[in-house]
Amino acid sequence: MQKIDFAQLMRLAQTSAVVTAPCSCNTVSLAAWQRLPATLELDRFEEVGTLMDDPYDEPTFAEYHPHGTRYESDDAPISPRHYPCNLSQVARCLNCGRHYLRYNEAGGYFTELRIRALQPQLLVDAAL
Repeated sequence: MQKIDFAQLMRLAQTSAVVTAPCSCNTVSLAAWQRLPATLELDRFEEVGTLMDDPYDEPTFAEYHPHGTRYESDDAPISPRHYPCNLSQVARCLNCGRHYLRYNEAGGYFTELRIRALQPQLLVDAAL
């Protein structure tokens, strides 16, 4: 899978931001990370690329919240080098062309697909 750099990610986010057509992919707000809503059909998305640097390296679990946001905040920064973005794939809705970040949250006894809308105003190219 193709590694997406920051410039490419910004272009995809900007492309998503101009889509105004109603679509089943945005009937539920996906501004913040959340579990995949039951209304979304996975077969209506295609993977565009990954934000993972190396799937064999241990990724950081450090989050990026310089202004006091949290994981579940709608306005939390999207920092590709920080958790959970650094574990994410970029997926595009086949119906409307919007882009989303997706990753598999793996807890002690469960796994759960999580998703967040790719929003250009929240993208930050922050170093670790």
